[in-house]
Amino acid sequence: MTSSSAGTVYLAVYDTFADWETGHTTAHLTQNGYTVRTVGLTREPVTTMGGLRVRPDLAVDELRPQDSALLILTGAAAWDTGEALAPFARAARGFLDAGTPVAAICGATAGLAREGLLDDRAHTSAVSFYLAATGYAGGERYVEADAVTDPGADGGGRLVTAGPTEPVAFAREVFALLGVYDAKKLDAWYRLFHDSDPSAYEVLQGE
Repeated sequence: MTSSSAGTVYLAVYDTFADWETGHTTAHLTQNGYTVRTVGLTREPVTTMGGLRVRPDLAVDELRPQDSALLILTGAAAWDTGEALAPFARAARGFLDAGTPVAAICGATAGLAREGLLDDRAHTSAVSFYLAATGYAGGERYVEADAVTDPGADGGGRLVTAGPTEPVAFAREVFALLGVYDAKKLDAWYRLFHDSDPSAYEVLQGE
């Protein structure tokens, strides 16, 4: 698989974004032919929660769903302290409306809830009452699971959600959504990185 055949994945970056939440996802997408590009509110550098400086490849108003395989939104303090990151939630709406998938973890799920994107989609987050505090109308669609993929409907894009303690399950759902691994290899990948199962490594190496 080459990057041209796999497509481009956009990773949203902003000050205090939780850099550990998508490390598995972006690393293994890159290893499987995807190009990962970063998108910020502007092209000015941002600082992650881990203190890393990242210069975005493009600004959110330059983002086009038709040019992308996936949009990834991570957690950050700013999701819960105002409307600064609302442009990313609106971008997610544009992606889903265009039939392009979105994956959101941690605080980004609250941003999607405020945008109304979880009202009619199966989803999860840190805990149900975290999203309930946003005043959204999707409480009945909340699923108690490590990560959830809503299949989309009526031409809408598929949506992955996960809580902040589930970066490996989040990656698993993204890989399944994009068809990165077949079912056997995906199961082995998850068992290796989530459960430290040495037999899973043998499966991965054998294929």
